[in-house]
Amino acid sequence: MPKKARVENWKKMRRQEYLELKKYRYYIFCEGQQTEPQYFAGFKRLIEENPIYKDMVLIEIESCQAETMRVIGKAEEYVKKNKIRSGQIWCVYDKDSFPAEHFNGVVERVKNLNKGNLELQYHAAWSNECIEFWFLLHFVYYTANNHRSEYIAFLNTKFRELGFEKYEKNMKDIFDILMKKGNPKLAIRYAKRIIKEGYGKTPAEIAPGTKVYELVEELGKYLPEKMQEAFR
Repeated sequence: MPKKARVENWKKMRRQEYLELKKYRYYIFCEGQQTEPQYFAGFKRLIEENPIYKDMVLIEIESCQAETMRVIGKAEEYVKKNKIRSGQIWCVYDKDSFPAEHFNGVVERVKNLNKGNLELQYHAAWSNECIEFWFLLHFVYYTANNHRSEYIAFLNTKFRELGFEKYEKNMKDIFDILMKKGNPKLAIRYAKRIIKEGYGKTPAEIAPGTKVYELVEELGKYLPEKMQEAFR
């Protein structure tokens, strides 16, 4: 076997050993290239700094640069390629202007995938119509079904009030800003209320709405203890 192939095989074996040491595994597949990955990277950083959980929790964040059904398709490809047998697979995606059947289709696909393997579970952390709606809920209870430009306009105004020039989609410190200047606990409560009021509706019909809070609650459990209160 050529030396390069031996090295690659060794790397794969070492990675598998590393994965198997982690008790809790989260694989996050984001539709966006930077905004969502930057946000969840904040959780990853703090969890990896937490001496209680840093050796127990694995968080991998992948930017798919794809929409709705293609996000979960890429997640499935990743799972198969890397022979992942257990953990939680989270698809983070927006409605934007994509067809309702595609947006709702991810949830249906998740249900089908989860029937056969309790150790490997998929989740749909959708936002209708964009991740900015989740960010907005850190500051206000908002139920108007407006275009995403209105949510960004609201965030621009709020961020200026907080001393920032404006909200930027690819802000590297978006997690820290929402933690320190916003209220994650209220955002979770608001998001849950909206979902409850939309009971029986499809994700595309819950406008606005978001289930990003489900992933946030999961990751919040592993933050340093003094920070966990901000999420529960």
